[in-house]
Amino acid sequence: MALRAAASTTARSALRLNSAAAARPLSTAAVSGLDRAKSADNFEYVLDKFAEIRACAVLRTPTSEACPKAMQAAIDGGFKIVEFTLTTPDCLEHLSDFRSKYDGDVMVGCGTILNTDDAENAVDAGAEFIITPVMLPDVIEWCAARNIVCVPGCQTPTELVNAYRHGAPLQKLFPGVAGGPNWVKAVSSALPFLSINPTSGVDLDNAGDYLNNGAASVGLVAPLFDPAAVASGDWDQIAKNAEKVMANVRTAGPYIRK
Repeated sequence: MALRAAASTTARSALRLNSAAAARPLSTAAVSGLDRAKSADNFEYVLDKFAEIRACAVLRTPTSEACPKAMQAAIDGGFKIVEFTLTTPDCLEHLSDFRSKYDGDVMVGCGTILNTDDAENAVDAGAEFIITPVMLPDVIEWCAARNIVCVPGCQTPTELVNAYRHGAPLQKLFPGVAGGPNWVKAVSSALPFLSINPTSGVDLDNAGDYLNNGAASVGLVAPLFDPAAVASGDWDQIAKNAEKVMANVRTAGPYIRK
């Protein structure tokens, strides 16, 4: 009887340990000699910046000419984290220019990364973090091995957890889901080790609602970079949009990292 009880206790303990291990992300320790590897301090700096600022300006424009003007307007309106997407003409050239101009003040990343070649090119251009539109384990693991923060796109709780397990410290919720902030609250309560970054569905008015209901940070796309304003060159309107949403975001305060 005593032996059976001891064995049962041991089995339960092992199950708890295995469950806890399954919920942990892969190690982010950069392997010595890996190309494009960053330091652990750099990895932590990027995550600290996301936790402090909690909002990223996500830009895609139909023309190369509009790209720097639109992003400059968002920065003028208060954004300190920005993402250039590969669907924008001359994306990496503009990313590199803004990284040089704002290094240490505005954190610059690259989105719509679809493979490790894209990730390499983005990092070479100066990207400080990588965003994917869908959950791509090869890109996540490539980044994790090099201490590069990767924020992969996920649609379901299962994808969010799998992204975390592959080494993504932040998980992008994309596209938007029914329920919005309440969905994020339910999932982040049930899976508290996640750090969810909603993008689609976030607007100038509800960004704070997402943050107050469990989101680690948010991404702003069309509501910030209004297509009509971009088409007409109304950069002042984009700056005003940025001011409005950043005021909304600041009311939520900083994120406590997990």
